[in-house]
Amino acid sequence: MASLYPKKIRGKTYWYLREMGRVDGKPKMVSERYLGTAAEIAAAIEGREAAALPERTRHLAFGDLAAAWGMLDELGVAGILDEAAGPRPAGQPLSTGTYLALAALNRLVAPCSKAAVADWWKTTAADRFTKIPASALDHRRFWDAMHAISLEQLEQASEKIAARVVQVSGADVSSVALDMTNFATFIATANGRAPIAQRGKAKQKRADLRLVGLGLVVTRDGGLPLTWRAYPGDRPDVTQFPDMIDQLKDRYEAVCAAAGADAEAAEMTVVFDAGQNSEANFAHFAQTGLHYIGSVPASDCPDLTTLPASRRAVVDKDRFGGLTAYDTRRVVYGAGRRAILTHSPELRDSQARGFDGTTLAKAGKKLDELAATLARGKTRRAREKVQAEIEQITSKPWVRRVIRWQLDGDQPKDLRLTWHVDPDARAALEEEIFGKHVLITDHDDWPVPEVIAGYRSQSEAEFSFRQMKDPHVVSFSPMHHWTEHNIRVHVFTCVLALQLAHLMRYRARQAGLDMSVRELLGQLAAIGETVLIYPSTGGRPKARRMTTKLTGHQSQLSDVFSLARWAPQKLGHTPKPASARR
Repeated sequence: MASLYPKKIRGKTYWYLREMGRVDGKPKMVSERYLGTAAEIAAAIEGREAAALPERTRHLAFGDLAAAWGMLDELGVAGILDEAAGPRPAGQPLSTGTYLALAALNRLVAPCSKAAVADWWKTTAADRFTKIPASALDHRRFWDAMHAISLEQLEQASEKIAARVVQVSGADVSSVALDMTNFATFIATANGRAPIAQRGKAKQKRADLRLVGLGLVVTRDGGLPLTWRAYPGDRPDVTQFPDMIDQLKDRYEAVCAAAGADAEAAEMTVVFDAGQNSEANFAHFAQTGLHYIGSVPASDCPDLTTLPASRRAVVDKDRFGGLTAYDTRRVVYGAGRRAILTHSPELRDSQARGFDGTTLAKAGKKLDELAATLARGKTRRAREKVQAEIEQITSKPWVRRVIRWQLDGDQPKDLRLTWHVDPDARAALEEEIFGKHVLITDHDDWPVPEVIAGYRSQSEAEFSFRQMKDPHVVSFSPMHHWTEHNIRVHVFTCVLALQLAHLMRYRARQAGLDMSVRELLGQLAAIGETVLIYPSTGGRPKARRMTTKLTGHQSQLSDVFSLARWAPQKLGHTPKPASARR
């Protein structure tokens, strides 16, 4: 048995470590070791502790990058792009496909300019598990890679990647949603090298900027992007619909064939909103043999919206709550079509709040300001011009229906304005319009609940566009390109990032984790990698790596995306399978 033993010599205490044992049945000191004074022992302990502690640490991004890199690897994206682009250009450190895959990876987790990619890469653990050094990520290398692939080759690769997404996910592609939007750019007006960027009706309310249009088709099952089309931003969405439909049909058949799925286009249903409606578009659609679910503005169907509520029946209380519907047929865009009038109490209440609190309030404020100006008798405008301003303020159809106004006087100084909201007209508007949709479809044999569920899948495409306008993850911006070719390649990398994001979300949902893209990437991003750097004892400092502690859903996500494959293996916390943690 070991014990500390003090000895006093000349008034000072010295400590020894004694080992006691039994010899011939009697206790006896077996060994004695001098330790020193108390101060010397404390200094020795502090020295050992200092040697055991790291000199400094570094925290690196790991989880989101590793999960996305694993998905790129599983899809074989770099290989598909390399096959399409051909041999690697001389002097290029990485292949063309690898550079474009890395561009999509950056778009997915931390969007930045190509000039900033190398610096961003140094803040991650990706150089360890990808074996790609930051020195290979100079922005000029990305530009070289973008120029090394033609748009035709990019289209071929995009088709094969979509096929791989379908194969890997196993998603149902028989029903898809189509939508279109545009993105603002900061390309100079005098730049003639980017005809795809044009001024038009900006959906981000930036009418001062040149726009790039994007049409996107996503699966109803999981919102996985299947095909896309970039077009000049000054073209109305409705003019791009025929080209999108033709491209979709070709892509659908090619993707299904490559994925080994049934390629009968006649079994495919396309969901789109009223922004794509025109008689010519429906005539073109009929020639493709595709099925559709669309909508028309409720205000365009007074014969349906004025029907009494007793004509509508509850659709499916378990799935849609208090939603009611009336199923009929009517002539729409030159042909008789099945039409379903729906009414949602939740939508009615939301529209009522928005109309009263925003639309009507803004109009009322402007009328009050005008009335106050006229009451001071200071205006110099003629009655006709004041009346024209009032009509402009009340020009929106719903506002015009409920506001009653009167302009008295003939001379500018005598003009007086009074106005009020007609409560009967306001109540009639809510009863006739609010909460109502009119759906149209050629699925005459589908139950009403299935038609409604199919139309609601349109939200998947809308969600994809909202995601691409998120500046933090899966973002279209910033876009620091100003030539036609590079802009189209940039759009490709953005759509590829969106495919990765939704495939990851789809896989997490299959594992029982229903998360948004931002929540999923946030959970993964919280799984970091810590580098412990110890003092040098001669030569280079010793570094050891470990991942951070897994909390919440991170353990399950680690299993879903096989993060153990990319984690540090020799020291520290390596994610273990869920079965081993139980």
